[in-house]
Amino acid sequence: MFKQMLVWGLLLVAAEPAFAQSPTISNAAPIKMVVLGDSLSAGLGLSGADAFPAKLQKALKARGIAVDVTNAGVSGDTASGGLDRLDWSVPQETQAVIVELGANDALRGIDPAVTRAALTDIVKQLKGRGVAVMLCGMVAPPNYGADFAAHFDSIYPGLAKAYDVPLYPFFLQGVAADPKLNQADGIHPTAAGVDIIVKNILPNVEAFLGSISKHAS
Repeated sequence: MFKQMLVWGLLLVAAEPAFAQSPTISNAAPIKMVVLGDSLSAGLGLSGADAFPAKLQKALKARGIAVDVTNAGVSGDTASGGLDRLDWSVPQETQAVIVELGANDALRGIDPAVTRAALTDIVKQLKGRGVAVMLCGMVAPPNYGADFAAHFDSIYPGLAKAYDVPLYPFFLQGVAADPKLNQADGIHPTAAGVDIIVKNILPNVEAFLGSISKHAS
């Protein structure tokens, strides 16, 4: 499986997202944000301080954005697993959620229709609670064939369009398949890999939080 993951990363041709820069946000109280994810965002093999949520919070605060980021990543979780624990993983006071789920679905060859349904329910339930949502996309590995990949890869842009939520196209952009940025398993980012993820996604998250700040004012 690890070799398949390396092939997966080498075959990826993910378009660089167009970043919309937003002004520095000044808030009287920090925005409460949750990262609902799997081991990629939870920080498997890393210290808590090196995990994506902690490093994202640090980067945002360095940009003058007051935010409290909660790590709600569970290693091995699928999109359906994230849906099952949604109520207790995302407290009522949460204002924003970054959804990073689906990598395990792709690795296990779970029917993309099941993944799509779970992610749809997550987005619908959060939006129904008045919580802002940002999706992080994933790309299917090549070992399940072109048909599986086509159905899986279309999930994230389809949901983003249908529910008008921002999308970061590929969570592992700039990190996948780079041995220097991944742990020995070839799947999970090192601390340096997380730094790259944070650097790449930061403008998108900044714009996402900026839209929340505007609506709140």
